[in-house]
Amino acid sequence: MRCKTNRFNNFNKISGEFSGAFADLGTFLPLVLGLIALNQFSPQGIFLGFGCFAIFTAFYYRRPIPIQPMKVISALVIAEGLTPGMLQASAMLMGGILLILAYSGIIQWMAKQLSPAISIGIQLAIGIQLMWMGGFMMSETWGVGLLAFGILFLSRFMPMQYLVMPLVIFLGILWQLFSQSSPNFDFTQTTGWQFSWPESNEWSSAALLLVLPQLALTLTNAVIAISAMAKDKFPEDSDKFTPQAFAKTSGWSNLLMAPFGGAAMCHGAGGLAVQHHFGARTWLAPAIFGGTCLFIAIFWGQGIATVLSLIPLAVLGSLLAIAGTQLAWSKRFIDGKPFCIFVIFSTALACLAINTAVGLAVGVVLELGRNQWLQLSASK
Repeated sequence: MRCKTNRFNNFNKISGEFSGAFADLGTFLPLVLGLIALNQFSPQGIFLGFGCFAIFTAFYYRRPIPIQPMKVISALVIAEGLTPGMLQASAMLMGGILLILAYSGIIQWMAKQLSPAISIGIQLAIGIQLMWMGGFMMSETWGVGLLAFGILFLSRFMPMQYLVMPLVIFLGILWQLFSQSSPNFDFTQTTGWQFSWPESNEWSSAALLLVLPQLALTLTNAVIAISAMAKDKFPEDSDKFTPQAFAKTSGWSNLLMAPFGGAAMCHGAGGLAVQHHFGARTWLAPAIFGGTCLFIAIFWGQGIATVLSLIPLAVLGSLLAIAGTQLAWSKRFIDGKPFCIFVIFSTALACLAINTAVGLAVGVVLELGRNQWLQLSASK
């Protein structure tokens, strides 16, 4: 009996790593496939970049630290129809900025200025944005999207819970196939892999149009917030999860992989939340994800393109919405002090109403005001 229990537990752990490895597809696939299908970027170069970054991350952190496309940069490149050189230039500029902040120690100073309440407020805002984006994607087919979301949300209470997510994706592909709906993406015009370098005019355009809007989100979500979340979920490895470390790994990966066609990449608190939710606990999850990306890069063809194009947007939206709920929720909403809760919601509201940089500034000002008031009170 004990032997059977151990086998079941081991199987559950392994299935959790596989499930968690692909739990962040709701964020990953729409942006990556959009760059490939809509902008005709090289699928080999993009998947090669994510594969190498993920495998390096697996062995560097030894935990399920996620790899994501930089959302603002990717979305703007898709929406504006920008060139591969613009994407490459933005990735390398972001990489250089992150490395300067990391090696100079500035990123550590910035992290110390953020109280847990500010970090939670930023996570709440990003979580709400992910849920909104997920809902928009689910609206393509509300019935399929809501059913997938309900099953995924309740999967934690099901036996073999970590097999539910891959099953939902598989059933979604079958539904798309037999419903005779049009594929979500057309890969017939994609370009082959090639080494390239941005044109001189693309550097300045990328800095103004792409890097500046992305910078605040990357520093908060992909460096500082994920550091706090990783320390909370894996306290025994907290020494590894410094903001400086996340800035370095993202910085070097962008600098090294962008010339080979890699997209702008980073870590992300939302990805960690959803991967942990679906069972990822070790280096296996990013290694599986990275190996899959390398396989796609090496063997890219019509067969792989067809399978990826058949994943329903509604199912991807349900995964994105689940990621949003996991990121947005915090136990501080229940046990936090009144001023702490006030800072959380004020920061989140400013992030949603204006942007992440303003939300960060609002939170810092509120915390500085409180500290000043406490010092004045103590001196009386």
